[in-house]
Amino acid sequence: MLPPAPARAPRDTDAAVRSTDSDAAQARLSAISKGYLFDQFAHHLVPRARFATPRPPLINHGTHVRATALDALVDEWLATGGVDVKKQIISVGAGSDSRFWRISTGPLKDALHAYLEVDLPENTLAKAMAIRKSKELSAVLGDNVTLTLGGQGLESPRYVLAPVDLREDPAQTLQPFITRGILDPSIPTLIVAECVLVYMDRAASDRVLRWAANTFDVAGGLVYEMFGLNDGFGRVMRENLLVRNVLLPGVDAYPTLHDQAARFRQTGFVTAQRALSLRTIRATHISAGERARIAQLEMLDEVEELELVLAHYVIAFGVKASDPESPFASWNLPAALPVVR
Repeated sequence: MLPPAPARAPRDTDAAVRSTDSDAAQARLSAISKGYLFDQFAHHLVPRARFATPRPPLINHGTHVRATALDALVDEWLATGGVDVKKQIISVGAGSDSRFWRISTGPLKDALHAYLEVDLPENTLAKAMAIRKSKELSAVLGDNVTLTLGGQGLESPRYVLAPVDLREDPAQTLQPFITRGILDPSIPTLIVAECVLVYMDRAASDRVLRWAANTFDVAGGLVYEMFGLNDGFGRVMRENLLVRNVLLPGVDAYPTLHDQAARFRQTGFVTAQRALSLRTIRATHISAGERARIAQLEMLDEVEELELVLAHYVIAFGVKASDPESPFASWNLPAALPVVR
């Protein structure tokens, strides 16, 4: 009789999705190295950052538009009402993002009450280790820092990193941060989802947004993801991702700009909603001075391809403010995004 076959390890179906954070981090490092963006903290969060391979100009340009617009919207949220009005940020699927450190060393640092990052355990474990290894990152957190959950999480007075599967009920995964006093429901709170909700089905992603709208007195939602992949170019994008086993369960739920804005109204962000493609943002919101600066960095030959790529990425945002006179009701993308310095 043959011996029993060894037990097969369960398939890690999330590995391909987790790898997309590495792709985004490498693209950001490339854009930083070429002068498109400035970020003194990003390389501390990426393993072997000094060996990062430069990306082509098309990727660098797209990364610049994405980062510049998202940073501007987050800054506008923090600046609303002045820095004396405290705000909170929840970054879901945060990966290797360095935004907390950039805010905490910038002019809007006093507006930040708390910053919560959540992601899958493998990602939070790697980030917690990177933070503890980096003197620069640790210095911003201060001395009162605690590793939690066997090293998968980290807590400090203003910054908390925690492993959370966003596909699970936020009443069980996110609400405890309210119960523990890490987040205050009376403080205006922005939930940021950079290319994460599209990897979840509609029911799960809507549940996350609805929880935020129902939990905080003033809530903002900010989503960046690909959309409109039913045309020829979009189908190629899908196929390229599928080759890497990256599935997009949520991409067909909100296929148009109208749908992307409507998702916020449907999930409780009833005060205001808006959605813009990166192509529109590049054409109408990147300032003339910034466009001139970027044009001098690298020769871009694939302008038409860049336009096609940017047309399939959206930045959508919404607000829930019970008081129509609230300054947060008019939170919006600035008409002219500033020159990056």
